[in-house]
Amino acid sequence: MSAPGTALFEPERRLAGPEAGATQRRRVMIGVAVVWLLSGLYIVRADQQAVVTRFGRVVEPRVMPGIHLALPWPLERVTKLKVQQLQRLVIGGAVGDGVTGRSEPLISQFLTGDQNLFHMRVVVQYSVGVPADYLFQSENVTRVVQDLVESELARRLALRGVDAVLTTEKAAIQEEVRAAAQKLLNDYRSGVLLASVNIESAAPPPEAADAFRDVASARADSARIVDEAHGYANTIVPRARGEAQQMLEVSHAYRQRKINEAEGDAARFTQVAVEYAKASQVNGRRLYAETMEQVLPKIRKLIVDKNGNLDLTIVRKAQ
Repeated sequence: MSAPGTALFEPERRLAGPEAGATQRRRVMIGVAVVWLLSGLYIVRADQQAVVTRFGRVVEPRVMPGIHLALPWPLERVTKLKVQQLQRLVIGGAVGDGVTGRSEPLISQFLTGDQNLFHMRVVVQYSVGVPADYLFQSENVTRVVQDLVESELARRLALRGVDAVLTTEKAAIQEEVRAAAQKLLNDYRSGVLLASVNIESAAPPPEAADAFRDVASARADSARIVDEAHGYANTIVPRARGEAQQMLEVSHAYRQRKINEAEGDAARFTQVAVEYAKASQVNGRRLYAETMEQVLPKIRKLIVDKNGNLDLTIVRKAQ
């Protein structure tokens, strides 16, 4: 009885086997589809921005930090960039490498406006400004930045003499080159933001180094002598101005004193003249007597009377 009973259930088992396999395949396909859809979920970190392309065409040029969802690959592709990271580019040589034994940087030569040739090493720092342009507008962004900075640097150096380049105009040249190169990069839609252009070193060729050092030494001596002369002038000139001002003030005081004395004498003379006019004979004798009282004690006197007698006592007193 057991054998027939087993035979009755065998057809159901044979039918259930294919259906179960189909169900399992459907579940697997659904799981794969879910995983494929979830593969479009991506995270952009705080120091990053992303660009989303669909079949090679940009659909989201700037995706900010956070959690985002895109169509799974290969429908859409997400490219993440570290926009806050500064990239370093050296024009005129590479940094010396102690491991490989390379200590002398490569040389980049520039010509100044006064026809002087010298070597320069420039370090450029830049970052990603527009992610989509940075990825797709230029084949080699580093090469574009290098060529533009180098060309603008050569242009600015050709407008200045070597003395200005090596001394006072260095900071101005750096800023002018950065601004001009940034404008060209924006025009080319390179997506690059220049942070700085720094002239690390500028030196004459080895063949002319001694002559440049002599000129620099002479210039330093000249500057020192000029500074000493300015210091001496700053010491002497204020002193002379002070003395001149003092003399001027003394002269003004003397002038004012004399004017006051003259005005006082004139006022007294006017008063005397008025009084003299009232009684000319009496006042004339009085003035004569007062004048003699002031004059005679100051001079040597000889008094002779009508008879020709000389009073020697008066002469001795006068001596």
